[in-house]
Amino acid sequence: MFASIQEFLSALGQYNFLQSALLASIMVGIMSGIIGSFIILRGMSLMGDAISHSVLPGVAVAYMLGINLMLGATAFGVLAALLIGYVSTHSKLKNDTSIGIVFSAFFALGFILISMAGSSTNLHHILFGNVLAVSDQDLLTTVIVLAIVILFVVIAYKELLITSFDETFAKSYGLNTTVMQYALMIILTLVTVSALQTVGLILIVAMLVTPAATAFLWTNRLSIMIVFASIFGVVASTIGLYLSYTFDWASGPAIVLVAAAIFMVSFIIAPKQGFFQKLGGKHG
Repeated sequence: MFASIQEFLSALGQYNFLQSALLASIMVGIMSGIIGSFIILRGMSLMGDAISHSVLPGVAVAYMLGINLMLGATAFGVLAALLIGYVSTHSKLKNDTSIGIVFSAFFALGFILISMAGSSTNLHHILFGNVLAVSDQDLLTTVIVLAIVILFVVIAYKELLITSFDETFAKSYGLNTTVMQYALMIILTLVTVSALQTVGLILIVAMLVTPAATAFLWTNRLSIMIVFASIFGVVASTIGLYLSYTFDWASGPAIVLVAAAIFMVSFIIAPKQGFFQKLGGKHG
């Protein structure tokens, strides 16, 4: 049944689970926008996809052992990130090849373990998200990860800025680009794990990339891009939550579709890089 915005706001004031879902959505939108900005600038979209898929065996192992799913997902996500980095730096294989090998192996292992565990409901929530079922523990995890993300970016902003735009200059400047790469992958893993409940494993990469790509259409300054990406992420998450609650949709697809719609509008009307702007430039 369709619920008006007024009814949604009324329900928001009454139900704690909806308040928790909104807080989780907002925080995931912010952290996705922040980290996503560096992901697209550094050409790490495939890495984001790989890590999001690589956490599946960790989820399965944690479920089978009866421990927190986040612990298992984090362990395997970090392991995948480190393994990808190690293979690409200690072989002749290019980075995208290493990513393809590692994440496909981890994803296949995850499906086998999930089938052994016999968990269908939890698997569906992990794959596609169920923000309306966010627990207090999930919320606490998201708060902690958001704080880590903000602290990391604040402390290492200069290093991230330089290594994202010119790695050769960064090395000549004395920066350890390998350490920054590994640190960013680990932070990316934490963001992925914390967003599992909200947008799901399959679609987390879209949440990492789409708001940041949208922001990139509006500005050339990294600091402004991070702010815009976070705002777009929050808007997409909030509207997606409304659609999920109203139409009983899986939260992940709802949020990602809203993010994609915002991107398409921006692609058309953005003043610097929008379709109309480029079209006008050709005819000018």
